[in-house]
Amino acid sequence: MFCMPEDGHFKLLRPLISDFAQSGFAVHVFTHRRYGPEVERAGGIPVDLFAKYPLERADSESVPVPCRYVSFAGTFAEQVVEALKRLRPVLVVYETFAVIGRLAARLLGVPYVNVSPCHNLDPARYLPMLRVDPRVAISERCHRAVETLRERYALGDASPFSYITGLSPYLNICCEPPAFLTEEERKVFEPVSFYGTLPSPADSGERSTRSDDDPERVRIYVCFGTVAPKYYAGAALGVFQAVSECLESMPQARALISLGGIAFEAEALRRLARPNVTVVDYADQWRALGEADLFVTHHGINSTHEAIYQRVPMLSYPFFADQPALAERCREFGLAIPLAGSLRGAVSAQQVRAGLGQVAANRESLSASLERARGWELEAIAGRPAVLQRILSLV
Repeated sequence: MFCMPEDGHFKLLRPLISDFAQSGFAVHVFTHRRYGPEVERAGGIPVDLFAKYPLERADSESVPVPCRYVSFAGTFAEQVVEALKRLRPVLVVYETFAVIGRLAARLLGVPYVNVSPCHNLDPARYLPMLRVDPRVAISERCHRAVETLRERYALGDASPFSYITGLSPYLNICCEPPAFLTEEERKVFEPVSFYGTLPSPADSGERSTRSDDDPERVRIYVCFGTVAPKYYAGAALGVFQAVSECLESMPQARALISLGGIAFEAEALRRLARPNVTVVDYADQWRALGEADLFVTHHGINSTHEAIYQRVPMLSYPFFADQPALAERCREFGLAIPLAGSLRGAVSAQQVRAGLGQVAANRESLSASLERARGWELEAIAGRPAVLQRILSLV
């Protein structure tokens, strides 16, 4: 298995690592060493992909950062393939951004399975957006790596954005319940199976500590993940500030704001200080959602489905990539209410209060919709043995 140093992507692979290991396979997981302990807990064998071949040696400049994963594949393919060959693999599983995984499997002639780390990661939708994205700055090393991928390794679709075009002709795994993709959207990923996002209920546990002993008390959890605020720090801080200002006049409410490890300026963080607002670098999100009455979210795939499983209504504030589409799908399903009027739009304390009012007014319908969607999550988990057999049939 291959996973690039993306926390959310690794999180999606953990159930597969565990299920393969329990099926009797030696599961070698090529990834960053920081995931080593979790790989071992899941029953896998960690392989430090970047110990001998640091990502920075391949590319330290390209933006968005995943373009550097293309550079990595073009720079270190030969060495990684040699290391993989010694393991005599019968199957390669990779998350889409791990270009090196798909390439290595092709070069070794073994079947490969793609695990999509985002909602509806259709290349035809995302390539046009990336070509006009003002963030994009491709390094010369990335361009050279793309040439290598095309000419030396015959990867005909190679581009600086190959991290989203890595679909498999064997099988593609979508980490959501089937309901989140329409029949038309699914066609892009055929052959496709759905594995869901979450660990099994036995692994995740029922850790909710919400109670109705104080109906006036509102507990709000705010988190935009670890990636979006890196690119759009101003927008993220604007929402954090609006939530904090809103709660200044709501002493019965409590907010937990997770910064996702982003190093915001100290002065900006001081402006968030309120007696009923707690700001942390990282939160135990599963526990935070278990205690929350409301989730202000960017709609990352992990965050969204964790909230659904914990039956937490959402106020949507997507930033980019797959997030706006997933936010819209959640709105359609009656699971979330938009916070801003436009993508990354300014948010005031009044808008936060209005959002809270909408959630309160629609609490009954939101709860019913969340209960229905939670059933989809459980069905996806229950269907994993059949999906696993489909994957193993490739061996």
